[in-house]
Amino acid sequence: MNAKSTIFAVSSGAPPAAIGVIRVSGPEAAGTVEALCGKLPEPRRAILARLSDASGALLDEALVLWFPGPGTATGEDLAEFHCHGGRAVLAAVERALGALPGLRPAEAGEFTRRAFANGRIDLAEAEGLADLLAAETELQRSAAISNASGALSRRVEDWRDRLLELSAQIEAALDFSDEEDAVDVLESFTWNISALTDEIRDWLNRPRSERLGEGFRIVLAGPPNSGKSTLFNILVESEAAITSPIAGTTRDVIERSVAIAGVPFTFVDTAGLREIGADEIEGIGIERARGQLGRADLVLWLGEEAQGPDGAWEIAPRADAPDFVPKATARHRLSAETGEGLAELKQDLVAHARARLPKPGEAALNARQHARLTEAADALSAAGSMSDLLLVGEELRLARLAFDRLIGRATTEDMLDALFGRFCIGK
Repeated sequence: MNAKSTIFAVSSGAPPAAIGVIRVSGPEAAGTVEALCGKLPEPRRAILARLSDASGALLDEALVLWFPGPGTATGEDLAEFHCHGGRAVLAAVERALGALPGLRPAEAGEFTRRAFANGRIDLAEAEGLADLLAAETELQRSAAISNASGALSRRVEDWRDRLLELSAQIEAALDFSDEEDAVDVLESFTWNISALTDEIRDWLNRPRSERLGEGFRIVLAGPPNSGKSTLFNILVESEAAITSPIAGTTRDVIERSVAIAGVPFTFVDTAGLREIGADEIEGIGIERARGQLGRADLVLWLGEEAQGPDGAWEIAPRADAPDFVPKATARHRLSAETGEGLAELKQDLVAHARARLPKPGEAALNARQHARLTEAADALSAAGSMSDLLLVGEELRLARLAFDRLIGRATTEDMLDALFGRFCIGK
């Protein structure tokens, strides 16, 4: 990406729509407005203008805004054309922009990448914005907007400032190691580094953001004909799994992601577990089913009582059947025919998942952020256990580097390419 070029793209979603917003960012943004409108409006003041191409042909009548940098979304001069949202209109304006010298179409995520490069947002905020654009449930939106608004970044900056103070204490102790005040410095250092490490460990123990994207994973397990597929279809509200009185109907793993009361779930239907009577294909499905049990956040066990994996919820299905066998420890008693217990099960699942997913509005760490914070916490723990001040100073430097990598002060182009490639064109 050439940061010196001026880029443009439709940033309001795919047409057709009532309004289509075309964004322009870069050093030629002001000249672009003048070329299409014949004049430059006052900064941050919308005007209604006729847009024309280089030959003078009318393209559209649109609202036009001009934002001089650096106080803009990208940190550069920025212009927006709020046009009619038809495909032909937007295509015509884009053709006119592409014909102007110094302009080119934006690449995926390039507007946000320029905002990062120009210091308008840091890396953690950019990742939060990417998660916000991908959010499909209320919990995903709430966690993403917390990161996008800088909640994690502010916390990391606070930790970094305190770390710099700790580093200054060590430097002072090294410079004045023969004086009595050095002892007091080291006592204060030990307490402060322990408190900082504990705060970071608390964040590391929070539920991860990947759980929001993947959904709380619930596996339905039990022997053949125990009602797993019927319950699965009810929970995902579709006929995703074939149901039949014939044992072994489900022969493979079936997954569906749904949201219940704003909470993301992934429900997994599995082949019936049995030791004998399965053919070769069903046997493969049974092995896959057993593999799913280890990946589950929660197992709903529909088989014989106390035969399920540790921590599974005992479910007593088919409560309306004449041959119904109750369970003494059943958490839920269900009937697909009458609807008995189904609403209560869903409410229980939502409450259980909420307690194990990031809280609404709480910033959540992704895998990269978790790894960098782990590096910082490990370095601080090592520093707190050492007596050689030179080694302590080195561990503090490593912790500071981990903080810098987390918020993007020290990073790699490959990682940035992967991150901003997640964004759409125009963002």
